[in-house]
Amino acid sequence: MTFINSSLHFRPLFMVLFLLSFRGALSASDYLVGLGSYDITGPAADVNMMGYANAEQVASGVHFRLRARTFIVAEPQGNRIVYVNLDACMASQIVTIKVLERLKARFGNLYTEQNVAISGIHTHAGPGGYLQYVVYIITSLGFVRESFDSIVQAHENLRPGSIFVNTGELLDAGINRSPSAYLNNPASERSKYKYNVDKEMTLIKFVDDQWGPIGSFNWFATHGTSMSRTNSLISGDNKGAAARFMEDWFPQHGGLQNLDNLNANLSGTEGIPRRVSNITNCGDVSPNVLGAFCLDTGLPCDFNTSTCNGKNELCYGRGPGYPDEFESTRIIGERQFKKAVELFNKATEKLKGKVGYKHAYVDFSKLEVSLGNEMVKTCPAAMGFAFAAGTTDGPGAFDFKQGDDKAPSKEQVECQRPKPILLDTGETKIPYDWAPSILPVQIFRIGQLVILNVPGEFTTMAGRRLRDAVKTVLTSGGSKEFNSNVHIVISGLTNTYSQYVTTFEEYKVQRYEGASTLYGPHTLSAYIQEFNKLASALISGQPVEAGPQPPDLLDKQISLLTQVVVDATLPGSDFGDVRVDVPLNSTFKKGDIVTVTFLSACPRNDLMTEGTFALVEILQDQKTWVPAYDDDDFCLRFKWSRPAKLSPRSFATIEWRIPQSAASGVYRISHFGAAKALVGPIRHFTGSSSAFVVV
Repeated sequence: MTFINSSLHFRPLFMVLFLLSFRGALSASDYLVGLGSYDITGPAADVNMMGYANAEQVASGVHFRLRARTFIVAEPQGNRIVYVNLDACMASQIVTIKVLERLKARFGNLYTEQNVAISGIHTHAGPGGYLQYVVYIITSLGFVRESFDSIVQAHENLRPGSIFVNTGELLDAGINRSPSAYLNNPASERSKYKYNVDKEMTLIKFVDDQWGPIGSFNWFATHGTSMSRTNSLISGDNKGAAARFMEDWFPQHGGLQNLDNLNANLSGTEGIPRRVSNITNCGDVSPNVLGAFCLDTGLPCDFNTSTCNGKNELCYGRGPGYPDEFESTRIIGERQFKKAVELFNKATEKLKGKVGYKHAYVDFSKLEVSLGNEMVKTCPAAMGFAFAAGTTDGPGAFDFKQGDDKAPSKEQVECQRPKPILLDTGETKIPYDWAPSILPVQIFRIGQLVILNVPGEFTTMAGRRLRDAVKTVLTSGGSKEFNSNVHIVISGLTNTYSQYVTTFEEYKVQRYEGASTLYGPHTLSAYIQEFNKLASALISGQPVEAGPQPPDLLDKQISLLTQVVVDATLPGSDFGDVRVDVPLNSTFKKGDIVTVTFLSACPRNDLMTEGTFALVEILQDQKTWVPAYDDDDFCLRFKWSRPAKLSPRSFATIEWRIPQSAASGVYRISHFGAAKALVGPIRHFTGSSSAFVVV
């Protein structure tokens, strides 16, 4: 649990990077290592969530807070890379552009698109409205500047250290949600792999020269869809949960004996990321590991189309905690957390060698791709009918089937064949671009670890082909830089978002992933071609052509989300008053749920960044209330509601699921908020429940 008063001020991301300029000469280690973290929860009310494209999924509270977590690795006198991981559905091109502008204003060309990567964990339970292309923000009523403004912050720390890498199998955290498409890949290729999804987790462990282990990052393929399309609480889903569990575990068990001393010597490190679980080639991987079943019959959905009696709306995947999606989120997060702890404790392979990077912008709407003796081209972006069908993680709202073969006009189909086009997004420019054409491709190197930063969701086999192709380039040709033990990971949803990437064979099936592969059947081949170029340049040291710049559409953004007009309470009451209290002189046991409801105001008035809307306090020495849990903890839920859609009145319900690790004692629950008057400044308020006992 981390409780930080929201009135404190923290340095933005470029201040994390600023330290690198002054500490490089101090290191005798292979690398300088910096970790940072900052609250990016954003608006917890009224904003449509990003991921399921469900217009009715609007934020109304917090499951647990979202964060931006950063690692920086630098050679003491050489190259450096910056990797930012957001508890967001995906990275945003406009956010990436604006972060780079801030860095350039401060440091010139020291930090550019070449060596800065921003990725997302793919939670489907975060606020939307921070992407700049029309098709991704329709359901969020346009561009929500609060989301954008809250993303570009991070804490500071950088010290000499070492990095270790470890890998291992995690078997029970993901299944293939489009197995019929996977089976269309050649049998000879499928026979090389034991599973139809990647089960390997790759973890890097950061060790400070003086203080010991300080944190870790890992990559594992599963979707952030344990929370369903009906959930309205902001949540990092299973990957955010895994990171939270590690952050709770690490101070006591992570091997760092003098954590308090370290925090005292590093400015602003209370939010230091002890561990981050990042996305990789998860395009066809679901955390709903029990399988997909029909709501009406309870029987498995159709294997080929994921429908129930011809209807896709009735087919839903079930997580291990079914029917409780919060429990499914906990279980899948905990499984990733436990595997990460195992890899962390056993990591002995030290990363050694150069820090390097290569980057290019590529126009994927008209890219020529060489397939041996044949030249083909990619296409302007388009979505197929199965896009509207959705997936077993979140069925679509229309009667489209995965694999639907409805015939479009001849003009539309020529390049995208065999995709039946539903939305010709690449050629739609009103009121501005509907989908990206220019995409970033980027490769990072830390010793024998190579990170492929891709702006989309690769399916299992597509990711395998890309990794294998890059590995062949890196380990052949007589280069001594790499050998067979090179670790190659795919970092999905990085720097911008361009939906899915399937194999050519999976594309033919036109399930959801194939229908959402925007640039036609040769999209994967285009990626392989461009990443092979980057890998060759990484070895040779030759420059890479920068390519065309992506557009900055910030000034064209349209927002239909209205501002908060006024908050109000009934006469004789005030904000923060308790509406439903705990019973007088009540006693609860560990495992019980304590619920308190307060008179509240719209959470958009103050996002409580690095603060909290909800707080559980324990009484110490019979006189002092001390923070114990806040809305960044998995056990505490903040739920906000109005009695009617346009009512100025609202309520905050706080639910505390008392964990088994909670200390016995006297507790109370408090609520923090901010109310807007019709005229005058926003007024902050607090309220507290009656005291109760936990035994």
